[in-house]
Amino acid sequence: MSDLIDSNDDLIRYFQGGCKPRDQWRVGSEYEKVAVSSVDGRALRFSGSNGVEEILRRLVDRYGYQPDEENGRIVELHGDKANVTIEPGGQIELSGEQCETIHCAHREFTLHIAQLTEVAREIGVAVLGLGMQPVSRIDEIELLPKARYHIMYPYMARKGRLGQRMMKQTAGVQANLDYASEADAMRKLRVSTAIVPLLYAIFANSPICDGDLNGFQSFRGHVWSDTDPDRCGMPEFMLRDDASFADYAEYALDVPMYFLIRGHHEYIDMTRPRTITFREYMQRGHQRERATIQDWANHLTTIFTEVRLKSYLEVRTADSQPPAFMLSLPALIKGVLYDDDCLGAAWDLVKRWSHPERLALADAAHKFGLDARAGRIKFKELGLELLNIGAQGLERQHKLNERGEDESIYLLRMIDLVRSGHSQASLTIERWKGQWNYDVKRLVDGCSYDAQAWA
Repeated sequence: MSDLIDSNDDLIRYFQGGCKPRDQWRVGSEYEKVAVSSVDGRALRFSGSNGVEEILRRLVDRYGYQPDEENGRIVELHGDKANVTIEPGGQIELSGEQCETIHCAHREFTLHIAQLTEVAREIGVAVLGLGMQPVSRIDEIELLPKARYHIMYPYMARKGRLGQRMMKQTAGVQANLDYASEADAMRKLRVSTAIVPLLYAIFANSPICDGDLNGFQSFRGHVWSDTDPDRCGMPEFMLRDDASFADYAEYALDVPMYFLIRGHHEYIDMTRPRTITFREYMQRGHQRERATIQDWANHLTTIFTEVRLKSYLEVRTADSQPPAFMLSLPALIKGVLYDDDCLGAAWDLVKRWSHPERLALADAAHKFGLDARAGRIKFKELGLELLNIGAQGLERQHKLNERGEDESIYLLRMIDLVRSGHSQASLTIERWKGQWNYDVKRLVDGCSYDAQAWA
C-alpha cells in the first residue's frame, strides 16, 4: 500500500489490516487517573517542583523509563511494554501493553500504581479513584504544553459547551480489543455501542466537580454528550446489522480535522481559518501536504465516539475507578466480546431499544446511574445481568493465573457492588453528605489510592 492515499479503498484496507486470527487476539487497557494536592484536593499543575512533570522526572530517574520531550518538556514516558502518557489537564495515564489475559494487565497495573503512588507521596500528591477532578475549575488547571492540545482546546470552545471540561477535568478507563474480520469487527462495534448506557451506569464515578455535587452520577458522561457533535456519541449507523468498514470510513471522512503531524511533534493546525474534513483534505490537499495513510490513522484518533474503530476496537465509556475496580472494564469487555455466545447474549439484553431510546437511556444513566430505568426495569438489574454475561465468557475462556483462578475474578467486586444497588458514584454521594460532611480533605483521603485496598 502506498503511503499516499489514492482512493477510499486505501482507507478500508487500513481497517482490514487489523484483522487477526483468534489465537492472536489481545486486550489493551488504558487507565487515566486524576492527581491532586493531598492538602486541599486541587489539581496539580503540570509545571513546578510538585507538579506532574516532576512525577515524570522521578519515574525516569528511579525506574528507567525513557522520556519523550516536546519543546524541552517531558510529556510522555516509554517503558519496555507500556507507556505513561499525560492528558490535557495533567491526568496521568498508563497506556498498557497488549496482553493475552487480564492477569497480565493486572500485573502491569499493580506495578504502575506502586511506582506512581511512591513518587507522588514524596511530593504531597494524592492519586484519586475518581472519574473527574473534584475541586479545581477548568481555568485553574494548567493545559499540558503539548502542541496538539493547544490546537484542540480553543476549538472545543467553538463546538460544544463542555469540551474544555472534557480535556482538563475528566478521567476514564478504556479497553482495546481485536477482531477477526470485517463482520466480526462490526458485530463487536454494534454490541459494545449498544451497551453504552449500561456501562455508564455500572462505572459511574464522577458526581463531584468544582468542589461540590454536580447533580449527576457520571458527569463525565454528560460532558462527553456536549463536547463535539461532529465526532462524539453513538452514531446510528454503528447499530445497523449491515454496517461495514466502508460505512465507518464514510463517517470518519466527514469529521473535521484538528491537525496534521509531520516529523517529531510538529503539528500543522487544520482548524483555522476554517476546519476542513478529511474528505476535503483527500480531494484537495492542504498547502503542499497530501493525504497519507498515517494522516488517516492520526485522524481516527481524534474521533471520540463511545466506541471507536481503528485497526482494533476501543471501548471508551467507563469513568475511571478506584484501583480495585480498574480491571473490571477490560475484563467485562473481554468476557463479552471474545465469546460468541456472550456477544449474542449481550445484544439480546439491549437490542429492543431504538436509537433515540438508547440516547435517552445514556442521558438517564449519566444522571441516575443504576437507578435509571428502561421501561420498568432498573439498570441495576440489566447491569448485573451484563456483568454475569461477561463473567461467564471469562470462565469459558479459561485463562488461569498462578493460583488457578480465571479472569472472572476481576469482575467479582463489581458484581457485588452492583448487586447492592451501588456504583462508585452513589457511594461517594452518600459519603460526601454523611461521614465526609462536605469536607474536601476527607474526600481526598477517602478516595486516595493510598487509602484503598485493591491488590
